[in-house]
Amino acid sequence: MKRFLKKLPFIDEVLKGISQILLQENAWTGLLFLFGMLIGHWSYAASALLATIVGTLFARLIKLDPLLIKKGVYGYNPALVGITLTFLFDKTFIVWGLVVGVGGILTVLIHHYFILRKISAFTFPYILVAWVSYLIIDQFKLLEPSTIQRIAIDASTIRYGDYFAAIGGFGEVIFQENIVASFIIFLGVYISKPIAALYGLIASLLATLLSQVLGQSAELVYVGLFGFNAILTAIVFSGTEKENGLWVLIGATITICINIFLVHFNLLKFVGGTFTFPFVAGTWLTLWLKSKVSLFTLKTNYF
Repeated sequence: MKRFLKKLPFIDEVLKGISQILLQENAWTGLLFLFGMLIGHWSYAASALLATIVGTLFARLIKLDPLLIKKGVYGYNPALVGITLTFLFDKTFIVWGLVVGVGGILTVLIHHYFILRKISAFTFPYILVAWVSYLIIDQFKLLEPSTIQRIAIDASTIRYGDYFAAIGGFGEVIFQENIVASFIIFLGVYISKPIAALYGLIASLLATLLSQVLGQSAELVYVGLFGFNAILTAIVFSGTEKENGLWVLIGATITICINIFLVHFNLLKFVGGTFTFPFVAGTWLTLWLKSKVSLFTLKTNYF
């Protein structure tokens, strides 16, 4: 595989771009993510692949940082836009045009803007593009809702149970409500960075338990809808140091609380949903808090 990818670096960049959806840099991981999407519906994998290819090509065309392109940094936001558009709307020429235009091009430009200003954007470029796209499409009735049927969960016969719901959070990062697809995506993270996968699993389980305690809908809880943002935050702060576990706990808890608050009051329905906003907001807040704690520790040690 490595020899093959060395000969075809563009494929390596695209697969790594897809793996970066869950903050990994691994071509095998990207391949597993695509396979997981295929289990949900062919259009998810097709839109993610198309948007990532266009985004990576566009980043090359306008001569952005080659190292970042190689790492797949300019691929994951386009991929998420592609998946979201095909998840929300019926597959028409307009949708595929948006996957290429706003997903593959506009998202890259927004992401590059944040990089130039040394701001950790994470999935915020995707969120902005997805929200604005939904507002415009909904306002002018440009497209019909997707005809892909989501899995219906009967609250009286809970589908997965607490532990399977925690795995389900991995699938929900890319709109997969299938336990097999979710496990494949978990496996993709695990082969890239085992500690990140395990911390993510713990964070998703915490989200499952907290959302139940706080009275959230069992249908939403047991497909992992409260877990995927917590997983992403946990991956950001994961590591082998003792303090990493503390920051995973703090960051995941903040993210979970933001997620539950937004979902409970349905505050972002008018722009299509919360998407990964709780992850971005919770991670930004935790990074800010961590910087303050580090500064305080530094000053204490100095004096």
